[in-house]
Amino acid sequence: MSRYMADYKEAPLASRPKTLDPAEYFNLSPEYRRAEEERAAIRARLKRQYQMQLNNPLRKELIEDPALTRWTYARVHVLPNFKATPKTSLLGGLFGVFPLFALYFLFSSDRNKKEQQIKDGTYQRPYRLSY
Repeated sequence: MSRYMADYKEAPLASRPKTLDPAEYFNLSPEYRRAEEERAAIRARLKRQYQMQLNNPLRKELIEDPALTRWTYARVHVLPNFKATPKTSLLGGLFGVFPLFALYFLFSSDRNKKEQQIKDGTYQRPYRLSY
């Protein structure tokens, strides 16, 4: 391990993240490094442009952030952007369908037990309205 990498201890049931793999971390091709530097330069340029617009004392208009606009649109228009996955299907079943069946079973079994006790004459009403 290098002195620049964090001292990472692997968990017994999890593999090492790809970003912390020494083979991926140190043995990078010059093309990959150049591409990373170009992406970092683009990010820095966009950040600088946004900061200049944000801190302009003569600014009168709103600053358009395309990423924020896309995110807001996706939040407002959920159904066109929704993708059914096994996780969403499982969560829908757990929080949408399962409680209905559980409540039906709970109420029906309690009602059936009470009806059987009334038929047998062993049911004691907890709150009597008349004696």
